[in-house]
Amino acid sequence: MGKVRMADIAAKVGVSTVTVHNALSGNKGVSDEMREKIQKVADELGYHQMTAAAKRERNKGGLRNIGVIISEKYLAAYTTFYWKMYQELALVATDKNCMAAVEILKQDMEENFILPRIQEEHTVDALIVMGEISREYIHFMKKHTDVPVIFLDFYDKELAKDAVIADNFYGMYLMTGYLFEQEFTKMAYVGSIHVTSSIMDRYCGFYKAQLEHGQVLPEEWLIEDRDEKGVSINIKLPEHMPEAFVCNCDLTAGNLIVELEKQGYRVPEDISVVGFDNYLYPGFPDKKITSYEVNTQVMVKVALEKALKQIKNPASGRGLSVVSGKIVEKESVRKKI
Repeated sequence: MGKVRMADIAAKVGVSTVTVHNALSGNKGVSDEMREKIQKVADELGYHQMTAAAKRERNKGGLRNIGVIISEKYLAAYTTFYWKMYQELALVATDKNCMAAVEILKQDMEENFILPRIQEEHTVDALIVMGEISREYIHFMKKHTDVPVIFLDFYDKELAKDAVIADNFYGMYLMTGYLFEQEFTKMAYVGSIHVTSSIMDRYCGFYKAQLEHGQVLPEEWLIEDRDEKGVSINIKLPEHMPEAFVCNCDLTAGNLIVELEKQGYRVPEDISVVGFDNYLYPGFPDKKITSYEVNTQVMVKVALEKALKQIKNPASGRGLSVVSGKIVEKESVRKKI
């Protein structure tokens, strides 16, 4: 039999996972009768909750356990950007005498407010959440933990302010400026700006550059690339084509180039395309996309340092850290003559 979770206890008692957590943690809001019933079921199922004393004993050698949470919506059959980022974090963790354990946040866990196992079992000293998850779930997760929570590649001024992000705004501002330097003026933006904060930030950087050059963006040149759940959709080309497409990420840029080629356009001879991340998805044809490279190695290092500082002193390592990247020129942009 696998390890028992609070969700298993909740299902048997007929209460919520939150009620089980409060009962076993000694929190208010649970009657003595219900608390006793939950404890009895927990004992019957063999549920083990690490005590503070046991946690201190585990950490005597200085080894820290860092939990990494990644939403399943960011994972696919091939290696994704966040999986690569986790691997980089695991390498940095080893150098800092840490263990990094990853857990996938399933969609039903997020929708039904079920805690990650590594958080529920109190086996980690800090949590690093990669990518954007719902505000409601962040509130729930932070309410039921006593360890530092650091957000990587996502920021929210109210709930996720201890964070590390790429320079999405100025990165895309520079990327768009690069196209103006190549004498392009008519550009479209490809990215569903209301799906994630990073896509919105990159759009704002793009739009700032457009305003500075006196350009007005037609409605049809703001193009969706995914649905409301973040799943990629077929990119619909506009009736009136721009000179260049500015894409919120390289995967979108690659999908766009495939669609352009199907329609008979040549990249970069007829139309230029730029991306963001400088990350080639395994199994996807290398389209030699000019991109803004995100410095993931520095991002994971800063996130881990924030976590370790807060473990040592809760007042340290607070706030937002922004990590700059650089433009990487390849072959998807036609250079000015």
